[in-house]
Amino acid sequence: MTNPHENPAALAELQDAIYREKVVRARAMTPDQRFAAVFELTNSVFERMHEGAMWRLKTTDPQAGWAEVRRQLERLIKAQEAGYYTTTKPTPP
Repeated sequence: MTNPHENPAALAELQDAIYREKVVRARAMTPDQRFAAVFELTNSVFERMHEGAMWRLKTTDPQAGWAEVRRQLERLIKAQEAGYYTTTKPTPP
């Protein structure tokens, strides 16, 4: 196989193979396994958010990091409630 970074077709083929593998793996999971996977993914995202908040604050205090994560999430909630962020597509004019 050629280096996928040098060959756009090979890169697309690799991306498709990775996607297919993820779909096959997800379809083979039971509902309980999917539910557990969601929590695992969510926990890892919160850990990265916490690490990023502590890095931005240049602190080693975990409580300060979690306070910053809470502040960021509250800001996102306010933006969504104000209509600045939405999960639905706008209707065409």
